[in-house]
Amino acid sequence: MKDVAASSPTEIKNQGNTYMDFDERLDFAINKSRDFLLSRQTEDGYWVDELESNATITAELIFFMHFTKTVDLVKQKKLINYLLHKQRKDGSWPLYFGGPCDINSTVESYMALKLSGVPEDLPEMIRAREAIFANGGIKGTRVFTKIFLAMFGQIPWEVCPAIPVEIILLKKWFPLNIYEMSSWSRGTVVPLSIVVSHKPVFDLPEGRGVKELFTSGDNALGFEPDGSIFSSWRNFFIYLDKVIKFFGKFPWKPFRKAALKKALRWVIKHQEDQGDFAGIQPAMLNSLLAYHYEGISKNDPKWIKGLEAVERFLIDKEEGTLLQACVSPLWDTAIAANALCDSGISLDHPALLKAAEWILSKQVVKEGDWFVKNPQAMPGGWAFEFYNELYPDCDDTAEILIFLNRVRLPNSYHKLKESERAVSWLLSMQCQSGGWAAFDINNEKKILNEVPFADHGAMLDPPTVDVSGRVLWLLGQIGFKRDHAKVEKVIGFIKDRQEIDGSWWGRWGVNYIYGSWLALTGLASIGEDMNQPYVRRTVEWYEAHQNEDGGWGETCESYKTPSLAGKGNSTASQTAWALMGMIASGEEKNLVVKRGIEFLLDRQEVQGSWCEDEFTGTGFPMHFFIKYHMYQHFFPLMALGKYRSAIRT
Repeated sequence: MKDVAASSPTEIKNQGNTYMDFDERLDFAINKSRDFLLSRQTEDGYWVDELESNATITAELIFFMHFTKTVDLVKQKKLINYLLHKQRKDGSWPLYFGGPCDINSTVESYMALKLSGVPEDLPEMIRAREAIFANGGIKGTRVFTKIFLAMFGQIPWEVCPAIPVEIILLKKWFPLNIYEMSSWSRGTVVPLSIVVSHKPVFDLPEGRGVKELFTSGDNALGFEPDGSIFSSWRNFFIYLDKVIKFFGKFPWKPFRKAALKKALRWVIKHQEDQGDFAGIQPAMLNSLLAYHYEGISKNDPKWIKGLEAVERFLIDKEEGTLLQACVSPLWDTAIAANALCDSGISLDHPALLKAAEWILSKQVVKEGDWFVKNPQAMPGGWAFEFYNELYPDCDDTAEILIFLNRVRLPNSYHKLKESERAVSWLLSMQCQSGGWAAFDINNEKKILNEVPFADHGAMLDPPTVDVSGRVLWLLGQIGFKRDHAKVEKVIGFIKDRQEIDGSWWGRWGVNYIYGSWLALTGLASIGEDMNQPYVRRTVEWYEAHQNEDGGWGETCESYKTPSLAGKGNSTASQTAWALMGMIASGEEKNLVVKRGIEFLLDRQEVQGSWCEDEFTGTGFPMHFFIKYHMYQHFFPLMALGKYRSAIRT
């Protein structure tokens, strides 16, 4: 490692045609970034920007409008324009920018275009079909896509795995009840089970089907076992699925009426006052479909508010209209505020005070689904979205508390009271293994990922290093000691999950660069000796994975192919994470860090921010990725601020 503290400043020419040394350039970049971020704050005090995902989210809104006979032709045209804009030259739609063809996104986009009346002989449609045939065809699609195909009468319902609505009747002590599922699965599966119980088939207009997508290889689309019933959990559930479907053919279903009634009550109870369901597109659209097939009137306030909630997820752009999978105002606001604090802004700056007051107004003060497994705790956390009080999460709560611990509100008593309440809730959510999950506690029954419905592999919400690292970061900031029982337990959890090469896997950000940053930051915050060999291995891993241009990047494919860990085009957000991980490890004087800082300084845009096309957020590893449009704005500022503080302290 090279010490650069004593090196002479390099002279860099800036856009004003004057010369600045490195320190002046650093200050200039921080000030410019800070001013840009301040300019993006809303009147109410929060920050939020687009949460971009894949084309299925928008395509499924078109499906929904047709299923429910609520087609708005003007809106549909804008949605179609967006889908066509996102189609690539090879005819496909990917999961993330630069990624390979995603068969589900491509099939669902094609279906949406055809349903909307786009002629199948259009060049875009021909290329889409070619991409579908070249990438596995209908047979390679996921369960959700097959369910839509069944709802449009393109395949028989028997192809789809059973989702018996009777699961709602299973008691909480039963090993596979709905509260053993992750929050997002629960919020989606319950209403979807109502829809599937009706086995609806939409009467497609002439010429709007997609039979041209089927080949001889798509004859057997169902799930088939690869061994005897007891040879694996997967095979057991496939045989069980066949049994459930067999009995489902009989007209006598003794528990169906009671199950439908209870499931509908559950969905209604889980609708926010503002109309939202779990804050995510699948739960929202499936819940409204459940209302539709259960005969709830379009004039019912539940339906009206639910549709208004969906409308709030829409973004109109020049290239068309898209539907977001989710919105992230609390997440964006907390990180933006912390980045501003790191930039050296006064901690009682009006922008920070306004952000803090808005955040405090959004604190969750009622019991949610987490209460089922954690009945002794009192509510007090925060959610990710504007309206999602039944599903506060540990990651947002920790990030918000880090900010509230820093900001100097005039009414400090109010802040202290609500913060104490939140810390108490957060501590109660520690899992038995020592870590923290996102939304649930002790949600780790791995056999649930073996059911045929769970081909996305995300039926669970186990504790992860990245969330746990952020919580540990908070605990260090608010005065917890290294020998506290909960602290020792989470440190053990983090150390046990370190990869052999020194990195840590990241659940909610791409990927090892993200997980390693939060692990190191949490450990440094709590006072861990950062000269220990296991920390040094992570530093060496970061050094080894720096790109030639001085930045860091990692492809989303690293979830599928671990040999790609830490490899990819340099991005502003991932470079910032790597830099903050190195700085937390005491490496601010390392030449590697200096080069990373130079990367950010060189690529700052005129308005003060950075630009990246890559998706660096993770929804479900391997299956769903996110581009948070705020990441390129606030993470580089956070890294530059932390670097400046470290080298000038």
